[in-house]
This record gives sequence, structure tokens and C-alpha cells, in this order.
Amino acid sequence: MAANFFSNKARAAAAAASSSKPKTADKDKQQQQQQPWIEKYRPRTLDDVAAQEHTTNVLQRTLQASNLPHMLFYGPPGTGKTSTILALAKSLFGPALYRSRILELNASDERGITVVRDKIKNFARTQLSHTTGLDAEYLSKHPCPPFKIIILDEADSMTQDAQSALRRTMETYSRITRFCLVCNYVTRIIEPLASRCSKFRFKALDNTAAGKRLEYIAKVEGLRLDDGVIDKLISCSDGDLRRAIMFLQSAARLVGRTRANASGDDEDTEMADAATDNNPSEMITVRTIEEIAGVVPEGILDRLVEAMQPKKTGSAYEAVSAAVTDVVADGWSATQLLGQLYRRIVFNDTIADLQKNRILSVFSEMDKRLVDGADEHLSILDLALRISGILSGH
Repeated sequence: MAANFFSNKARAAAAAASSSKPKTADKDKQQQQQQPWIEKYRPRTLDDVAAQEHTTNVLQRTLQASNLPHMLFYGPPGTGKTSTILALAKSLFGPALYRSRILELNASDERGITVVRDKIKNFARTQLSHTTGLDAEYLSKHPCPPFKIIILDEADSMTQDAQSALRRTMETYSRITRFCLVCNYVTRIIEPLASRCSKFRFKALDNTAAGKRLEYIAKVEGLRLDDGVIDKLISCSDGDLRRAIMFLQSAARLVGRTRANASGDDEDTEMADAATDNNPSEMITVRTIEEIAGVVPEGILDRLVEAMQPKKTGSAYEAVSAAVTDVVADGWSATQLLGQLYRRIVFNDTIADLQKNRILSVFSEMDKRLVDGADEHLSILDLALRISGILSGH
């Protein structure tokens, strides 16, 4: 009995030991799969930044000279502003000094004057850490210049008082601290602050650069893309590469559900993989991207446009109201509908220019209302009825 007891215990321990490594490996693999692709494929060096050659060329020269001015990065979202300064900071200081030399703050959360007076000022006046313990090979790869860098992301969200206080801090500690302000709207940065920085404009990514990056990610992840998927990703994201990558990852999760949820024996996993490879629905299609991006189907848009057309007799209210009610009931975004309807009317050659001019004024008014939080149902109904009246010549 004792021998059987110990043998069973030994077998259980051996089984636990043999299963611990696969579980650890599976856990690491699962964590890697769950990592957002915008972080997984974030540029690590300046050479990885796409479609911003003018900015990266200037920063490469400053990297070689190991001297930086105060910088102001501005441009649309998802164009690589934060990724560029982070890649520059890592190239300058490397992993050993990165934490002690870099302070990254998101000004949308920490934007008051108290943060400038306390956290930013305390870091700016802190003396530099020594580089005597670093070997020559490390210093050859990372220059480690004698200054720190403070990165203020979304600096256009800072209050006027905070920006005014930041101006004085930049002047006082410029010898050992450099500032990098990252924002979307440069006009929201006060002029005394902007004049102390070298401005770098980040333009929206062109279709070629964004397409190459998306094709690279799809190839690395082993995705099957239908024709036109890359173009649809670019058009739905409006030059925002971060949004396009998020759409691509969401589509990959959607079509790869069978493989992601496959578990159990090796035989079951192989059968799930085989089913995934042989199932045509596992290919990412244009319709999949449209569903994830919330694009209103053309059929629904056609029905709304048809309802807005001038009627020979009677009013168009009943048809327009029914079409708008269906749009709202299906849960489509009013902002998305506004953008698609805008493009449909602007590029319609059958509408006179004077009518287009009046219609565009209505679009701008409705866009302002939606931004202010107006009711979507009433806004879309008002927009459609006013466009219908303009098309009727009223």
C-alpha cells in the first residue's frame, strides 16, 4: 500500500512538472497574442517611422550632433508624433539611462499649473545621472548627451496658465533639460511657448506609405486579405495609421476566432487549424473592415438619398422620416452618416454648384450640432429635410 501511495504521488508530481512548462509557454504566447498591435509594431528607431522623411532627416542630424533644441511636434492623430520622440529618446540614452533621463506626461490628464510647478519643475532641475559606469560599446551606440528630455503629449490640452508657467521653466533649466511638446493643433499653443521650440509638422500618411506598413503587418501576422482590403483600411482611417492598425487587428480577431479559441489535445488543435485554413470565411474581406469601422452600407445610403429627391406631388417628409428612422434604429453613427453623405453630394455632378454651396452650409451647421451633443435622430432628420428642400429649389 505504501509503495502504491508513494508511486502515485510521484506520478502526480511528474505529471505536474511536465505540464508546468507548456502552461508557462502557453501563457507567454497568450500574452503576446493579446498585445495591441499599435504597441507591437510601434517604430523602435527613427528609420522605422513611415512617411515623415523631412522630420526624421533633421532629427538624424541632431542625433549625430548629440544636441537637441526644444521641439514642438504637431499634426493629425496617428501620424507618428509620439513614436518619433520615443524612438529618438531611446536612441539617445538607451535602456540604462532611459528611465532617469526621460519624463513622459500626457497633458490631457495632467494639464494644470500644479503639475508644471511640482512634477515638471522638480524633474527639470534634478541633476543629471552619471555615465561613468557605462562601457565604451554602450556609449558608441547611445551618445547619452548631458541633458534630460521632458515629453508632454497632447500639450494643446494644457491650460493657458500652465503653458505660461511652463515657459519660465523652459528658460530656467534649458541647460540640462529639453522639452518636446506633442499636439494636434499648434494654434492652441501660446505664441511665447511655440517661439521657443523648433516646429516639426507631421503630415497625414499617404496611401503608399500606410499601405506598405499594413501589408507588412498582415504578412508577419499571417493574415489572408481579400482584394481592396488595404485600400479600404486607408480610406476608413483618413490617414490615421494607428486607427487602421486597430481595424486590422479587430478584423483578425473576428475571422480568427476558431483558431484563437482552439484548445485541448493536439489533435483537436490541428483540426481547428485545418478548419481555419480551409474555411473561405476566414479571409478578411472589405465588408469585414466596413462593419468594424462602422461604415454605413451603400444600400441604406441609397435609400436615404432617394427619399430626399424632389417629388412631383406632395411632400418628401414621409419618405425621409421613414428612412431616417430606420438608420437610427439600426444604430448607425450620425457622424459617420454625415461624412459619407457629404462625399456623396460633393462629388455628384448632377447637383448645381449653387445648391452645393447651400447644402455644405447645412452640413457644417449639423456637424457643429453633433459635436455639441445634439440629438442624432432630430439632427439627421433636419439635415435630410433641408437638403431635400434645397434640391427642390425652395
